[in-house]
Amino acid sequence: MAQTRLDVLSCVEHERLAFELLEVRTRGQYLTQLRGISREEQAEWDRRERAALALLVDHELEHGCGR
Repeated sequence: MAQTRLDVLSCVEHERLAFELLEVRTRGQYLTQLRGISREEQAEWDRRERAALALLVDHELEHGCGR
């Protein structure tokens, strides 16, 4: 039973991390479309996207709950 609960929590965490990645990507795209962004701003959005993706991948590797 405890394993089943862990699976559910892992999936919820996976969904949260996937949503964060989508949010970072979407915000970066909208910002770029609304106005031109500087190289520094683009580098920051790229860094945020890589960080969000790394968290998601680490979670998938640790818990095996990737879809």
